Amino acid sequence: MRTDSKGLSYDRPAASQIFGFIRDAIISMELLPGQMISETALAQQFGVSRTPVREALIQLSNIGFVEVLPQRGTYVSKFSMDKILEARFIREALEVAVVSHIATNTNEETRLEAVSSCEKIIANQKTAAADDDAIAFQILDDEFHQTLASFTHYQRVGAFIEAEKAHMDRVRCLSLHVSGQYKRILSQHAGIIKAIKSGSAEKSAAAMSVHLKDVYNILAVIPQEHPEYFE
Repeated sequence: MRTDSKGLSYDRPAASQIFGFIRDAIISMELLPGQMISETALAQQFGVSRTPVREALIQLSNIGFVEVLPQRGTYVSKFSMDKILEARFIREALEVAVVSHIATNTNEETRLEAVSSCEKIIANQKTAAADDDAIAFQILDDEFHQTLASFTHYQRVGAFIEAEKAHMDRVRCLSLHVSGQYKRILSQHAGIIKAIKSGSAEKSAAAMSVHLKDVYNILAVIPQEHPEYFE
């Protein structure tokens, strides 16, 4: 990983910062599925004891990014087709409900505020796509979905979506290098916002469903190109 102790801030717990660095390295495929992770090496790299590194790895294990094998070490988890498909299924159920709710159960002012907020994110995504910055594009993608969730005004919805997307994150990042994927996602996001703006729950649900089913197209390609990344 291309960071060191200088990347750590004294005003936040070391474990949470190390968690973020490792998580980003896994999502960006800097750390590859199946790769071993050394607690000792990370502690030296960040200039800390092994305790915060261990805490970070436990957090990563809890969201399915690493696997701790007793007496064998810690490894970056390989892709699980079952977990990816389950996460997609749960996200679709939640996010279709989110956009349907915004389209029909909010007043026009709130609906237009949601649309405006997401249009700004889409504009920033276009810049990231032009720069071929996959990580920035994906961060903005997460922001797009979290912003929509926030307009339901249900506190736990965004957290549930965030928890489920972990199994899809690396595949999503890898998929952005597939030809035309930036354009396809931008078009889908624009379609979702157009449907919400119309006030139609049916159109909003259909647009979100199409967007979240896009992972099927990716899963038809990536396992063939990178079988070593899958369980």
